Amino acid sequence: MANKWVLQTTSAPLFFLFAQLAIAVFLFLASHAAGLIQIPLHIDGQLVKGLAPMIGLNVVGLSFSNYTLKYVDASFYQVARGLVLPFTVATSCIFLHTRPSLRILFSCSIVTLGFFIGVFLDAIPISLLGIGFGVSSSAITAVHSVVIKKSLDVVNGSAMHLSWYTNLFSAVVIIPLIVLAGEIPAITDLFFGPEDIIPAAGELSALSTFVWGSLVTGAIGFLMSLASLLSIKVTSPITHMISSAVRGVAASVLAMWLFGDVISSGRASSIATILGGSVYYTWVKHVESQAPKSGEREGVKYERVPLEDVEAGKATFHKPE
Repeated sequence: MANKWVLQTTSAPLFFLFAQLAIAVFLFLASHAAGLIQIPLHIDGQLVKGLAPMIGLNVVGLSFSNYTLKYVDASFYQVARGLVLPFTVATSCIFLHTRPSLRILFSCSIVTLGFFIGVFLDAIPISLLGIGFGVSSSAITAVHSVVIKKSLDVVNGSAMHLSWYTNLFSAVVIIPLIVLAGEIPAITDLFFGPEDIIPAAGELSALSTFVWGSLVTGAIGFLMSLASLLSIKVTSPITHMISSAVRGVAASVLAMWLFGDVISSGRASSIATILGGSVYYTWVKHVESQAPKSGEREGVKYERVPLEDVEAGKATFHKPE
């Protein structure tokens, strides 16, 4: 909601993202100096190379997310990014070699149906550009959640260190993108614009809105980046996406209250369908997790052997004590 508040007053979404990342980096350094957390301060070529895919996806994904929020209503943001779950299931299938069940595929079909309901049956005019950014952002987010699993190995499994490096490197990478996107004039207007533009009573100026919005979203983003990485570390990429989807529905309700967005019947049906498919998916995953796994029958459990050990000829098969 704070993001949308700022993006309504500025045409420099990438610079806004840079401000958020810079604040997060500052908070990391301040927390390290105060002894609250410990973060590594060394950088080498191997580290940069190992984290490069994740940093690239993070910058592009966050940028597209901001552009989506700029071009669509806050209440429609969840619909525009409604394909996160289907994309994540597909990505996990391709990169993690998982095989989704028919019920999982059916839940993804429900979510996809909800997306198309919002796009084609919503009576409120919507931005095709915003939808395009939303779909692209969904696909990148799905790949990003899988890449995070692999990137944790680069920092010895520390979600804290990964979050620190992600914010630091992303802030550096986004600087040239700001120039390439042509946001310099918008930044100049933001800080040195005409002084005769006086905001209405009770309203903040564009610069004040930008500063306060950056501080709020930067601080919250700092906390959320830690929570998101920990969520992916201790659960799975798809489970993490479910929590994000439910959070998005709550945001749509807030948008109606804070910004006066109109929730049409088509938009409400879309959000309800997306949420219903997500809830059904969660139930299916719970049921499947309770089912006996291969190698477990008649009360006898066998240890699962890593595939790399089998390929290396190191595996020894035995029942656990």
